[in-house]
Amino acid sequence: MSRYESRIDVAALTAIDVHVHIETDGHGHGSLPDDLAAGAAAYFSTTGPNPDLDSIAEHYRERSMAAVVFSVDAETALGHPALSSAEIAEGAARHADVLIPFGSVDPHRADAIDRVRRLVEESGVRGFKFHPTLQSFDPGEQRWYPLYAAIADAGVPALFHTGQTGIGAGLPGGRGLKLGLSNPMLLDPVAADFPELQIVMAHPSVPWQDEALSVATHKPNTWIDLSGWSPKYFPESLVRAANSYLKTRVLFGTDFPLLTPERWLRDAETTTLKPEVMPGILRGNAARLLGLVS
Repeated sequence: MSRYESRIDVAALTAIDVHVHIETDGHGHGSLPDDLAAGAAAYFSTTGPNPDLDSIAEHYRERSMAAVVFSVDAETALGHPALSSAEIAEGAARHADVLIPFGSVDPHRADAIDRVRRLVEESGVRGFKFHPTLQSFDPGEQRWYPLYAAIADAGVPALFHTGQTGIGAGLPGGRGLKLGLSNPMLLDPVAADFPELQIVMAHPSVPWQDEALSVATHKPNTWIDLSGWSPKYFPESLVRAANSYLKTRVLFGTDFPLLTPERWLRDAETTTLKPEVMPGILRGNAARLLGLVS
């Protein structure tokens, strides 16, 4: 199995998308159980097959962009086998000029810490993705601290879904998924107790945008990615922060394939995001976070 080694030329890129989902693998296996996948497709008004990793690489290469790719391991909570993070990393190694692999580890697994170490050392992943609502865990509980310590020791960031999710929306009881687990304030103790761990709070954290901005303002090891929502729907407080006091820790992200980079960029032109902050948001901030520049 090939170990990922980046070949990304940051200077040649127009953007780095820090939030791209791999929803299907080369074996025809999807990342979600059928009922959740169908419900999400209806919620997001999407049709057709999800693009595979090779197609995603070509999509971003054609646009002179790089993409952080991952899936979510929520096997314990969902009873559905996860896509292999090791295989995603191997696929990213084939496209190391444009793809950057993150791993995902189910916190409930007894071997979660060993999986983190293997994914970093053997597969070369450059970070980890968590989705507290899907994975059914409170990220602020100290029982998960050994997992965070392993990620911090590896020197890679942790990206957490925050805010509302369309997954489970409309299903009875939301399919049992609990939105409150993705309140960004639950990440405040993690950022406090692991100041060396870089934490990305994914998405405009609706309905907790102020909480996310509060954490990011107070904890300099936290970042916000702008994925999952068209920029024209960004809360005004988020745009103001991105234009000023958080401009060095805000990251371009789409949530592809649900939102394409071209739509994100087109809609961003209708906002009050300042032209002078866009190079950092689109590329520079992510390059620093991911260690692509010194």
